[in-house]
Amino acid sequence: MGTEPFLTGPSFTGPAFEVVHAVLSAEPISVDQAIAAVESDTAGAVVSFSGVVRNHDGGKPVDRLSYSAHPTAHQVMADVVAQLAAEHEGAGASTPPVRIWAAHRVGSLEIGEPALVCAVSAAHRGQAFAVCSELVDRIKAQVPIWKEQFFSDGTVEWVGAGA
Repeated sequence: MGTEPFLTGPSFTGPAFEVVHAVLSAEPISVDQAIAAVESDTAGAVVSFSGVVRNHDGGKPVDRLSYSAHPTAHQVMADVVAQLAAEHEGAGASTPPVRIWAAHRVGSLEIGEPALVCAVSAAHRGQAFAVCSELVDRIKAQVPIWKEQFFSDGTVEWVGAGA
């Protein structure tokens, strides 16, 4: 066995991060939609997250949810994703771009519907997992969205609207 040269792909000189999508949506969102948007020939890993409406919370059955957003939430969402990308910029400037897709639903959602979907593609899985996890945490912590839960017993609870 002789030594064979290591073959490299094309030179990547563009930005290390590309925000493909960062919005609030009144329309349904899906993991398939997010993955399709970030996949590329340069991505060796695509990681996704789907936060789905569950039928219970705190031991009580939930019938449905409604998400409300502050009027600035659309811009905050875009800013949160852009800030994450900016902080990681240069961590691989000569590698293929990390692509990010994120959307959070607003309005009425039924059990089983995705409320928050994120997808990240990167050359390697470690970076894709880390960026996706951080992305979800930041959106949940910083974007002003409130959840109104409608329980089977007729009671209603607001989540995220302060104490």
